Amino acid sequence: MDHRQILNETRAWIEAVVIGLNLCPFAQSVFESGLIRYVVSDVRTNRELKEVLDKELHTLNQATSSEFDNTLLIHPQVLTDFYAYNDFLDTADQVIKESALDGIIQIASFHPDYRFADTQPDDAANYTNRSPYPMLHLLREASVSKAVDSFPEVDEIPDQNINTMRSLGIDHIKGLYRSFTTRKI
Repeated sequence: MDHRQILNETRAWIEAVVIGLNLCPFAQSVFESGLIRYVVSDVRTNRELKEVLDKELHTLNQATSSEFDNTLLIHPQVLTDFYAYNDFLDTADQVIKESALDGIIQIASFHPDYRFADTQPDDAANYTNRSPYPMLHLLREASVSKAVDSFPEVDEIPDQNINTMRSLGIDHIKGLYRSFTTRKI
């Protein structure tokens, strides 16, 4: 897989969707400051991904927040099935605990076929967590807490995001995604 294309599409997704639609009011500052570490992994098995995840958790923990504040671990060749990906999230949480990083680093999940429980596959709400490639977003809990403390309406963000996506409509959203990715949407 072409890492440059994967990185370009991921950055375009952050810019157009995450920041452009204001799905995460905290993303713009770290994105524009270059504080997101992007790791594209060529692993093909869950076991290999678990090893890369462990390494990246430690790399993030050992770096200062001025070097990079979070990591997007992009794994386009493993866990391409959303349900397998969703099952792996329990493994990812276990890796955090085994690494003694529980309460220090957390994971946000993004996948091209992300689907909330009780939604139809083409429900626009699912696009709040749909990314061009499967990825695990490793976040420092201290940074998350700081951001949350500065944003009093943080509990309203998920519902606002769902409302935003549904008001745009599935055709508009798919058109937006087609503007930055060659992947089937």
